[in-house]
This record gives sequence, structure tokens and C-alpha cells, in this order.
Amino acid sequence: QVQLVESGGELVQTGSSLRLSCAASGRTLLGYTVAWFRQAPGKGRQFVALIHWTDNTHYADSVKGRFTISRGNANRIAYLQMNTLKPEDTAVYYCAADPRGRYAYMENDYDYWGQGTQVTVSS
Repeated sequence: QVQLVESGGELVQTGSSLRLSCAASGRTLLGYTVAWFRQAPGKGRQFVALIHWTDNTHYADSVKGRFTISRGNANRIAYLQMNTLKPEDTAVYYCAADPRGRYAYMENDYDYWGQGTQVTVSS
């Protein structure tokens, strides 16, 4: 069993940068796929980025070139570096972990979720 806790969300201006963190406890994320999803008001949860256990990364087209996912601290934390933020990036950001280590892009593929962290980008 793994517990995930996100942090780093805040209110920023258009063009700013933020780094979100996802800390794991209970066990490490070694061998897991870790992903970030986001949910804007009135919308469903959408895939943002994933990092496979091989360290391969995939991104949604809307964030490609602006966001970078990574992991560190001996697989106990994952990050989402967000640059050139836009108002349409405003959402609650969630990290999720798949113990099967798949390339997974849907909510239902992930067993473990954090509570979310709010990112608001003002225009």
C-alpha cells in the first residue's frame, strides 16, 4: 500500500512557473508508473503526464514542451515542473500511481491517488 500527498499548488500569474511534488509513503514508487492528472471546474479528470518505471515520459499535447515530470529521492517523490503557465492550466492537480508499471492514460488504470493540490493561473 502506498499513500500519496501532493503539494506546491498556488495562485500565480500567466507565464509563471510552479513545481508540484508528490510524496510517497508506505513504500517507494520503484517499479510504478506515476502520473499527474488535473481536473478543472465542471470538467472531468484529464491526463497530464506520466513517468514510466523505465523513466520514459509521456505528456498530453496541451502541456508538451511546457511541463516536465520527474522522480527523485530514491523513488519516494515525483515532481511536475510547470513552465509558461496559462489560465487554462487552472485545475486541481492529482498524482497517481500504477503498481503494474504500465503506460496508462486513464483514471481507472491507477490504484493510488493523492488528495490534490490547487493551481490557479490568473490572466
